[in-house]
Amino acid sequence: MATYEKKYVWGILLRLFHWTFAPSIFTLIVTGLYIHWPWTNTWLEGSHQFTMAVMRWIHFMAGMLFTCAVIARLYLWFCGNKYERVWDFLPINGRNIKNLFSTLLYYAYLTDHHEERLGHNALAGTAYFFTIILAVIQFITGLYLLYPENNFFVSLGASLFGTQQEARFIHYILNWYFAWFAMVHIYIVIWNDIKHPEGLISSIFDGFKFARKEQ
Repeated sequence: MATYEKKYVWGILLRLFHWTFAPSIFTLIVTGLYIHWPWTNTWLEGSHQFTMAVMRWIHFMAGMLFTCAVIARLYLWFCGNKYERVWDFLPINGRNIKNLFSTLLYYAYLTDHHEERLGHNALAGTAYFFTIILAVIQFITGLYLLYPENNFFVSLGASLFGTQQEARFIHYILNWYFAWFAMVHIYIVIWNDIKHPEGLISSIFDGFKFARKEQ
């Protein structure tokens, strides 16, 4: 029977990023869809409730937390521990390229080979990398829409995305990407935690994963 030892993998800032990023995404998806298509309707006088204003305020506050979380993850790409840095998981070397394709085959049930890695595997790392890039686009379009009177955000947004309506469309499409990403992410981490005793889920709480002890 294999024996395992605990290894400290995820620092406190990465775990704070995760537990800020995750609930802010959920909140932004729900409130964003309400802003796009309010699903409450009544013939009663409702000015004292002002539901849309409340939803917009929650959306803006969650957006600020989302932005802070993304900035923290960008910082960790270059200044985090060795498992958190971007070059540990991107397919930019032979080891990671091999791991990317072997992980794809493993997730597709086309091979039984599983490479144990303390940090992100190359497939997950690549997905997270592009998700953070899209998150940057999402918060820039959000600030462009939120501050139409601000010269900096207007000039930045217009140069990158065009009109506000075009930026709004990008913002809306990315909302659906993050909804899809959240569902796939939850499925994959539960699937991994069931199949492998590495402590993937618990590691995002205490920072520790389990590695097979060399005999």
